[in-house]
Amino acid sequence: MRGPAPGARRLALVVNDPAFFLSHRLEIARAARDAGWEVWLVTPPEPAAAVARIRAEGFAHAAVEMGRGRIQPRRDIAVIGRLARLFREIRPDLVHLVTIKPVLYGGVAARLARVPAVAAAISGLGYLFISKGARARAIRAALVPLYRLALNRPCAAAIFQNADDRAVIEGLGVRPGGGVEMIRGSGTMLAAFRPEAAPETPPLVVVPARLLRDKGAREFVEAARLLRRRGVAARFAWIGAPDPANPACVDAATRAGWEAEGAAEFWGQRGDVPEILARASLVVLPSYREGMPKALIEAAAAGRAVVTTDVPGCRDAIEPGVTGLLVPPRDGAALAEAIAALLADPARRAAMGRAGRALAERAFAVEDVAARHLALWERLLAARGAVS
Repeated sequence: MRGPAPGARRLALVVNDPAFFLSHRLEIARAARDAGWEVWLVTPPEPAAAVARIRAEGFAHAAVEMGRGRIQPRRDIAVIGRLARLFREIRPDLVHLVTIKPVLYGGVAARLARVPAVAAAISGLGYLFISKGARARAIRAALVPLYRLALNRPCAAAIFQNADDRAVIEGLGVRPGGGVEMIRGSGTMLAAFRPEAAPETPPLVVVPARLLRDKGAREFVEAARLLRRRGVAARFAWIGAPDPANPACVDAATRAGWEAEGAAEFWGQRGDVPEILARASLVVLPSYREGMPKALIEAAAAGRAVVTTDVPGCRDAIEPGVTGLLVPPRDGAALAEAIAALLADPARRAAMGRAGRALAERAFAVEDVAARHLALWERLLAARGAVS
């Protein structure tokens, strides 16, 4: 490990997936570096290509396997210990924790290592807060003291992407001494998206998301199936890979069956999302719950109308009736009706797309999101000085 640069403040960004960091937090890390922070990335070692890209950016990197997927107490206690040892070694002035496991385990580790300040980005509550099963309820109950231990301290702040998630966490008795910040997602580079007229023959309807049941995969296939039976001429494509570490992952046999049926196409993970959105006529996200979905942020940036579900996160990412339509979750028939309505009305789609781009320019520019993070970190460091 290298020592700190003279006079530099040190930031440790803890993310449990290096590819997620590159897609959702890279510009924030670049802004921190440009503002004079020495930036460390703490992620698992895989995928190696993503870690190589992080290092190529010039960030310091430390590999810590955090065990995505199911809670395993013995393994997860060891993760807390490894993170605490790492924090003692690199001595960050502030740690910024992204998603549930880094927030919980990194927050406890930061307390053990006496890290001066903590920012916790709670970017969606995930499978454990969507599932109604007994096991999920038991795990949620077990996480409550961890949330309090991680965040109930003077120089810790929580970042929420929507008011529903904030209410859930605060309802658990979590009271960060550094307060809370509402930031609508991780933003996007608006210049990367071209809000142009979409080709009309045939319309392309896309879902840019991981291939998970709780992203609405079954409902999307059901909607595509219904619309094909009604003779609607359109292509329906899912843009995103399965996530085997997630309990809601669509299994290979189910996907193969859907592909054989021909109702929808499955394109897997793609690196050309702006180009795909430029070809798309409509963006759909039938998710059961989100923080602030990047899929809808990018749809707005691309000037595309959307159909999404009336659930936390999704409804916060659009202006209902203006930039897109809301439908009930877990309802493939309602999803089909909304898609059909917009496919049949190109003028309305175009108007929604223009309104979406205006929304993106007001709320989703990554430069503004990064500036709000930097301001929060400065506030936490100032508070640290006041209580030390």
